[in-house]
Amino acid sequence: MCIAKANSASGMAVSDECKLKFLELKAKRNFRFIVFKIEEKIQQVKVERLGQPGESYDDLTASLPDDDCRYAVFDFDFITDENCQKSKIFFISWSPDTSRVRNKMLYASSKDRFKRELDGIQVELQATDPSEMSIDIIKGRAL
Repeated sequence: MCIAKANSASGMAVSDECKLKFLELKAKRNFRFIVFKIEEKIQQVKVERLGQPGESYDDLTASLPDDDCRYAVFDFDFITDENCQKSKIFFISWSPDTSRVRNKMLYASSKDRFKRELDGIQVELQATDPSEMSIDIIKGRAL
């Protein structure tokens, strides 16, 4: 069992696995995306799903629940107007309107500290429905 530090603001701890998998995504590009879930019973943020390098943004959006909050990171590859291959790491805070108010508050109060644990986030996006995190919005925010 990993030791994790509790967040004084929300009481949430971040599992070491979250940080390790994020480093693998950032440094080794072992994953295309990671979906994180707060396990309320144990007061900890855990890795829920690892998107393999061949998976797409559509695979990420399909893995987010319709009625519950999640955090996700996505490694977005794109080509600039100058024809340069680039990559940006997005942090997505998913908080659908249909999720419980308590969950929305829990994710909102834990977000900043959790995000600080993931060193290398370049763009943050908050979404309450799929239209707020379409691939066009991702592309627009990356450039």
